[in-house]
Amino acid sequence: MTEMDRAKHVSYWRNSASEDLAAARDLVIRRHVRHGLFFLHLAVEKTMKGLLVQMTGTVPPKSHDLVQLAQKAGIAIPDDRGKIMLRISRYCMEGRYPDRWLAPPDAEAARALLAQGEEVLEWLGRKF
Repeated sequence: MTEMDRAKHVSYWRNSASEDLAAARDLVIRRHVRHGLFFLHLAVEKTMKGLLVQMTGTVPPKSHDLVQLAQKAGIAIPDDRGKIMLRISRYCMEGRYPDRWLAPPDAEAARALLAQGEEVLEWLGRKF
């Protein structure tokens, strides 16, 4: 991948993640928590994919596993951030596979997870 291609890919992933985070906020505020948290996962996933492209110069795998993406990008994840990422990952699966649906969190718990996800995104953003 050329430097120009790399920059385009990174820009795509970062911009798309920003849009997904805005959607997550809007949906959680409107109490569509399952969908909002699904978009939160997308925002974190796309941020990870942007970092993976930036750090390795390779196209990211078609994976939704946040921890695996971080490992492929060479990002060491502190335990507290890893736990948040695992909680967020639950909503990636629920959004795709109805046999895994659990009761969605209440609005307060969803806002708390959104805030934690935003902290993870801020932490990841400092790595760009």
